[in-house]
Amino acid sequence: MDAVPGAFGANAGSSRAAFAAYLHPQVAALLFLGFSAGLPLLLIFATLSLWLVEAGVERAAVTYFSWAALGYSFKFVWAPLVDKLPLPMLTKRLGQRRSWMLVAQLAVMAAIALMAFTDPAAPAGLTLMAFAAVALGFSSATQDIVVDAYRIEAVDVSMQALLSSSYIAGYRCGMLVAGAVALYLAAGFGSTAESYSYEAWRLTYLCMAAAMVVGVVTTLVVREPVRRQPSSYLHGAPDYARFLLLFVLVVGSFVVAFLGLGGVADAAANWLSEAGVPGDLPGFLCQAARLLGAIAIGVLLARACVASGVVQRDMVQDTYIAPVTDFFARYGRAAIAVLLLVGFYRVSDIVLGVIANVFYYDVGYSKETIATATKVFGLWMTLLGGFLGGWLAIRFGVMRVLMLGAVLAAATNLLFVALAMSPGNLPLLYGVIAADNLTAGLASAAFVAYLSSLTSISFTAVQYAIFSSLMTLFPKLLGGYTGGIVDAWGYPAFFVGTAVIGIPVLVLVAWVMHRAPPQIEGENPANA
Repeated sequence: MDAVPGAFGANAGSSRAAFAAYLHPQVAALLFLGFSAGLPLLLIFATLSLWLVEAGVERAAVTYFSWAALGYSFKFVWAPLVDKLPLPMLTKRLGQRRSWMLVAQLAVMAAIALMAFTDPAAPAGLTLMAFAAVALGFSSATQDIVVDAYRIEAVDVSMQALLSSSYIAGYRCGMLVAGAVALYLAAGFGSTAESYSYEAWRLTYLCMAAAMVVGVVTTLVVREPVRRQPSSYLHGAPDYARFLLLFVLVVGSFVVAFLGLGGVADAAANWLSEAGVPGDLPGFLCQAARLLGAIAIGVLLARACVASGVVQRDMVQDTYIAPVTDFFARYGRAAIAVLLLVGFYRVSDIVLGVIANVFYYDVGYSKETIATATKVFGLWMTLLGGFLGGWLAIRFGVMRVLMLGAVLAAATNLLFVALAMSPGNLPLLYGVIAADNLTAGLASAAFVAYLSSLTSISFTAVQYAIFSSLMTLFPKLLGGYTGGIVDAWGYPAFFVGTAVIGIPVLVLVAWVMHRAPPQIEGENPANA
């Protein structure tokens, strides 16, 4: 499974065979693994934020906790560890993927439990809560790395769309439990905005930790996928120790450099503002330069470690450089277009989604109506769209469904123009959310299957971690400017703009469909 299947599932058979494929044991397994992957996310974001607010934490401090999830954006940094490093005793018993999956899930449970036993209203409680939240973000991102790798290696390429739709459905259910169910539990246990109860939140988070048993049991039950060839340069304990040392040195230098450059970035931003650079641009430019500077320092330290003989050059080549060069070697001139497609495919829906809830509120819908329409009704529409996308990919090929998803994503954004011009229209709200979430589920299922097809079986974890990080980077950067755009142009013009920026994606899909042909060198055996 080393390539983009241009006719993904084109010979998969009849509609009956496509539906029957949903009964494959790995499809059910990915539903449960997706649940355990989706559960931790809102325990760092929305649910934790509400807990902190009820505990009397200042809102400015609450927003800082969103940084605890930065591990999701930088998980490709330690993906080589998950891909290459065996775990003592566990790897021999469970295999590389299942052993890391089990450790990550147990770490998630431990981090959630630590949060449960921390009262943010107590002295020093906020500091300990921040530590626990960071630990949860790191362990959850690690779980994502290994579950993605397992999903790609567990079955052959023709099944990837189904596994993707099942995984997304489970992920959304996990988010629903960590969001709506957790809030219902906290309220039922007796914590409200008027009467904060630490005991209620403690019990709620312990329930969330217990829910992770779903993933643990699944990990112990499923079979280890057939592994691709092991590293050529990691054989004994000394090799693994030096590999781990390289990772610690590079990440440590990045963290120290990033923190150390904070004052310089702030001073530079102030200077640019005083020089007349408008708005938030000085801060954005200086923080971007700060990030690039810290990365450069980490890279320079890695080169120094290689030059001094601390680690072998071949080891670095095998673990960090080879996954990147492999991708460019397989796709050649088409590689840039493929990466652009990965980076911009979801731009329309992510940019709109940043301000969607604010829009609903601004046009007159109550918080209860928004919650019911977007979280409950919208969830079911997303699940339906996901399974529909998986089935269509089996019948007609992932690239065709990818094109359909891109067209619908741009088109459904125009429906929000009608909603903006009909404030308070409840049937129209449900119609727009149905169309938007069906499209999002369909496109996401096809897109995850497409990303899976891009990976080489020799570098599964690393390459998919890079792709999954890249797919949200540019849309999130653009999404940060949505508030200013709406203030300047208004909602109707903004929604038209989100549809227009989806047009280049259609061109990219069409180009990749015809210029990046299948390069499949073999298929993964299904390990039911």
